[in-house]
Amino acid sequence: MLLLILLFPGLSSPRDECSQLKTDLEEKIRALELLMIEHQQLKAQLEQMAIKAKNAEAENKMLVDRWMLQKMQDAERLNEANALYEDMIERLKASGLEKLAREQVDGIVRRSEEGAEFFAESTVPSVCSHRINAHEGGCASILFEYNSSKLISGGQDRSVKIWDTSTGSLTHNLSGCLGSVLDLAITHDNRFVIAASSSNNLFVWDVSSGRIRHTLTGHTDKVCAVDVSKVSSRHVVSAAYDRTIKVWDLQKGYCTNTIIFHSNCNALCFSTDGLTICSGHVDGNLRLWDSRTGKLLSEVAAHSLPITSISLSRNGNVVLTSGRDNVHNLFDGRSLEACGTFRATGNRVASNWSRSCISPDDNYIAAGSADGSICIWSISKADIVSTLKEHTAPVLSCTWSGLGKPLASADKNGIVCTWT
Repeated sequence: MLLLILLFPGLSSPRDECSQLKTDLEEKIRALELLMIEHQQLKAQLEQMAIKAKNAEAENKMLVDRWMLQKMQDAERLNEANALYEDMIERLKASGLEKLAREQVDGIVRRSEEGAEFFAESTVPSVCSHRINAHEGGCASILFEYNSSKLISGGQDRSVKIWDTSTGSLTHNLSGCLGSVLDLAITHDNRFVIAASSSNNLFVWDVSSGRIRHTLTGHTDKVCAVDVSKVSSRHVVSAAYDRTIKVWDLQKGYCTNTIIFHSNCNALCFSTDGLTICSGHVDGNLRLWDSRTGKLLSEVAAHSLPITSISLSRNGNVVLTSGRDNVHNLFDGRSLEACGTFRATGNRVASNWSRSCISPDDNYIAAGSADGSICIWSISKADIVSTLKEHTAPVLSCTWSGLGKPLASADKNGIVCTWT
């Protein structure tokens, strides 16, 4: 070997170089192994941080959702508190107004809602002051604004109109209803008009703007009756031919309670305290319901045929019903005991939704007939004191202004007459 090295002195250099390269390779392998270990550790740390970030994001979303839910609950509680406050104010106002309404000055003048206007005791109408061609195809519902001579009418032509009865001129035309108007109601502040429609909906207009504020949906058949609480303009009740009575919240714009009953309701109204619903049904029965729970409180067989109309006296003590049996009955609003019966030869109720009315002083009853006449009864005398003749078609609706006059009537040809 030594001889080879002596003969070939350059042979040891490659071996040294190979040994050095081997050593370098081993060092690099160890370094690579360390890097791989560090990489694995960093990867594990990254995965842990990703899990923590995901958990933090989920926790943050949960906290945001909880915060939003809490805000919504706080807003709902605030709205409920405001609604309770408004209802309390309205009840206090209503009780005060009722007391004011009962005050009389020499038995002739009563105070109205604002305390600044006055209205006379109702007089027996005898003269047709205006004959208005109001609607095409018939007019099924009319009513006066509160403490006003302005008349609201709804017709088969899908329109709702407001008239100045002192001149007979049109002041507002509310459009947007998708079916025939079968009944009307107005809030006691005269801000909103509600129409019950054959399109299965109720339409709520803002009178000042003439625009629809709400379309109340939920009934599955034509809506034939509607009323607004006398205590709060927030609550509305309606009846439809789907065998339901629904209570609505106008502030929220949706139904809050549904009463289901086997007999369809043709007419209804709120009691003066807003806690009871009076309903008249196809089976001829008059029923009282708790407006908050929907519980049936009491009922009486009022007519032998379907009830077509329900009207409440101004003081809320008496309920007037009319039926297809051509009879008009008075009932005590609490006990449902019969207080009087009114009928006349030739006075025939024209439809399932023919509306009669009581005068604002609770002294007279007005009811239209299929022959176009209108009978006026004195409640105290239980006898007819006047028969009005101007219509040439069946009279479908009568309503009395809260000012004592005029009386208004509407017929199947869409003609509206005002009487003084």
